[in-house]
Amino acid sequence: MRLQTGFVLCGLFLIGQASLNCAEHNTPNIIFILADDIGYGDVSSYGATHAKTPNIDRLAREGRRFTDAHSPASTCTPTRAALLTGRYSWRQQPGSSIAPGDASMTIQPGTTTIPSVLKEAGYTTGVVGKWHLGFGGEAGPDWNADLKPGPLEIGFDDAFLMPATGDRVPCVYVKNHRVVGLDLNDPIRVSYKMKIGDEPTGKENPELLTLKHTHGHDMTIVNGVGRIGWMTGGKTARWKDEDMADTFAKAAIGFIESSQSQQKKKPFFLYLATHGIHVPRVPHPRFKGTSSVGTRGDAIHELDDTVGQVLAAVDRLKLTDSTLIIFTSDNGGVMDDGYEDVGKFDYHPNGTLRGTKGTLFEGGHRVPFLARWPGRITASSECDTLITHLDMIASFAALTGVTLPKEAAADSFNVLQTLLGETPNAPPRPHFVAHVGGIHGPFAIRQGDWKFIQPGGGGRQAEQSKKDLKASQAGQLFNLKEDVAEKTNLVATHPEKVAELQALMKQLREQGRSRL
Repeated sequence: MRLQTGFVLCGLFLIGQASLNCAEHNTPNIIFILADDIGYGDVSSYGATHAKTPNIDRLAREGRRFTDAHSPASTCTPTRAALLTGRYSWRQQPGSSIAPGDASMTIQPGTTTIPSVLKEAGYTTGVVGKWHLGFGGEAGPDWNADLKPGPLEIGFDDAFLMPATGDRVPCVYVKNHRVVGLDLNDPIRVSYKMKIGDEPTGKENPELLTLKHTHGHDMTIVNGVGRIGWMTGGKTARWKDEDMADTFAKAAIGFIESSQSQQKKKPFFLYLATHGIHVPRVPHPRFKGTSSVGTRGDAIHELDDTVGQVLAAVDRLKLTDSTLIIFTSDNGGVMDDGYEDVGKFDYHPNGTLRGTKGTLFEGGHRVPFLARWPGRITASSECDTLITHLDMIASFAALTGVTLPKEAAADSFNVLQTLLGETPNAPPRPHFVAHVGGIHGPFAIRQGDWKFIQPGGGGRQAEQSKKDLKASQAGQLFNLKEDVAEKTNLVATHPEKVAELQALMKQLREQGRSRL
């Protein structure tokens, strides 16, 4: 009897150990790196010659390169809201447009998000870098108190952030619920409506702007750099721009190291949202002059170094084989941001694609996307299947065995087989809607090889000739398989396709979801 019991216990142990090994194999650590304003043609593995990106290219060499991957919008806040929720941001009034630095929280507590899904799967979750999704309730953030709700209220265990972008006040770091270095004897005040304090502005002292800005805003000069909005106080809490990339790399590595402590022993999810290469571009002195195209290229080199620091830490901690790493961008690249290098160099950040950040052309939202997981993703492989950032939440849920509530992640498709290089029976994402910002459009809708840009949409004035502008009044239709550069508008010759795509767009809006 004891012998039989021993065999049973041994068998149960072996089954349990096999299950544990299986669980470990199928629940990797996940690092999702979201760069800012990196275009389809800004990375060497996507054809860039104006900058060198050996660390990012390592992910392509050791993993999978996607050539038809898209950010949900061609601007930052809408993409970030859609990424984390799996829901088009044009379905969400908060977060559907670029947020000011003093915005209230755009994702409500209780919303199903990537970190909340992975917490359910047993992960430790962290976010480092650019947030740009707001803090606090309807009244907005009180920078001198706890910043709630924030990322910790939607599933993250740990957060080290900048509130918005480097050209928007407040220029401080936030650790979990508090401003780092806050001195209550020097309280922070922020306003986007009226000038406060006595710091100079670009209008009063344009010679103080180390980087010239032409967005049309009255820029406050903070640490020699122009920022939209006005800020007083918090002197000891302010960042130094040239140290920002290293600060975020250090915080990201610290989170990874902490997750490996003896007390935790759980897989981790790190959402690393770099500031690079968003303006103002103030790369560390060790990167200045390292590219042939000025500050923008130097900033790309700094971004690549950040990725390299994270990869080195993963290698050092012997986590390489157990970690899925994804690198991508929040929208396409842009050159017309008014800074000192614009017009000096002849290159296109989006390669052969038409358009830039802030447009509905492919250059606005088709972005580099690289995925590496040794042993599961074939090295140096490529994929031309349509995927989007929206799909990450459904795919991570499938990867970790979490069942998404029906009402959650309304526009996220499970593209796990595509991500890993396993061939699905059919492309998992049947269509995609791109937008610039706001909830009313115009939109671009993609189905198969066809893409239709609704009347009034497309690009900025500079992106279209007079002929294009007249044609765009009826919309713009392209066959991307034959014309990925979107040179030939087929709207007049294929009215039936236009009607079909317009009807699909109407259906997707009215039914409130695309994941059925």
